[in-house]
Amino acid sequence: MELLYGDSSFSIELPEGGEGSVIRSKPTVQASAPEEIVAVALDACGEQFGRVAPGDSVVIVTSDITRYTGSEIYLPILVERLNGAGVPDEQITIVIALGIHRKQTEGEHKKILGLLHGRIRVLDHDCDDPGKLVMLGVTGNGIEVEVSRTVAEADHVILTGTIGFHYFAGFGGGRKSILPGVASRKSCMASHFAVLNPGEGSGKNPRASTGVLEGNPVHQAMVEACAMVEPLFILNTVLSPEKRILAAFAGDWRAAHEEGCGYYAREFSFAIGARSDLVIVSCGGFPKDINLIQAHKSMEYASHALREGGVMVLLAECRDGYGNSTFFNWFKNSGLEEFESALRKHYEINGQTAYSLRQKALRFRIILVSRLPREEVSSMGMTPAGDLYEALELAEEMLPGEYSAYIIPEGGTVLPVLRG
Repeated sequence: MELLYGDSSFSIELPEGGEGSVIRSKPTVQASAPEEIVAVALDACGEQFGRVAPGDSVVIVTSDITRYTGSEIYLPILVERLNGAGVPDEQITIVIALGIHRKQTEGEHKKILGLLHGRIRVLDHDCDDPGKLVMLGVTGNGIEVEVSRTVAEADHVILTGTIGFHYFAGFGGGRKSILPGVASRKSCMASHFAVLNPGEGSGKNPRASTGVLEGNPVHQAMVEACAMVEPLFILNTVLSPEKRILAAFAGDWRAAHEEGCGYYAREFSFAIGARSDLVIVSCGGFPKDINLIQAHKSMEYASHALREGGVMVLLAECRDGYGNSTFFNWFKNSGLEEFESALRKHYEINGQTAYSLRQKALRFRIILVSRLPREEVSSMGMTPAGDLYEALELAEEMLPGEYSAYIIPEGGTVLPVLRG
């Protein structure tokens, strides 16, 4: 079996149990073309399109270039339906949900909009310009919801994006297009801060976890914020690991999103009978392992297949380093209490990811195959290795004489789930 690493790969023999020891998603691929999948989903939105009057302003919120969604396919179809409902092009605005990300280039706008580029007005959200933001209200857990004025003042708002696992919001898509998508920096930070329990030293809320919506405080805050906007409907895709549109969900922003999350959980979960002593996981090569922040997703999902104290070998090239200039600085905090205290005093989303990585480095023995400096890997609590074969030799020294193992070739697209 070949495990991808950057633009190359490592060969590995399957452990005892053969393919039964390989964890991978096997989503159902529809015979329908992506355009047909989107069109059929939008057919369910007849009642919502009926609420749109000629002359109404419509804002379509869509994701930035860092999250491929199939937007160049579905946006032209969506605009065609709006035109059919009597809304001319000049009454439609596409807002790119940057959250706190950088503005997009003209070339990136073209990739996102496809055939609509140059035809439909497109704006990048700005989380730091007070004049472009408006306060809508406060969530039950005290988050002040400030969002794009363009979005808030539109007659109708349609949310688009893609659904996937998220390591503390449960799932992406749906309500995330509003918070953090088109929210102020302060609101974004506050929503992510909800991952921590109230009170110094109380740690991370266990419900703020991958694939969990019920009781998840981050999800709940996002839902409350989205309700303040009252979107007309959502259109969310589900993509294969190869970025093909497998399914689309459209309709009521709550119900359609929950339906899509249920579908994603079924198609991209893998049932296991027991957690293993060893997990060997590849992020899936470039660009999935472009930096450590991106690779953390694979580390998080793979940890669900590993027993406490078990060994994980993670293949993540990290050619662009950590993914953020401040990420490594967080590891001056070695203990979790110290880490958590620093996070509460100066919350950063990168700090939250670093905190999550540190938690796993303390629970498991993680061997990282990467380009990162070996001394920095060690200071983060992991064991550095130059290649898979060195990593396996190191793992042998940490494992019992007889041990169980799983191999995960595409760590960022599958969630191991313990049966029962």
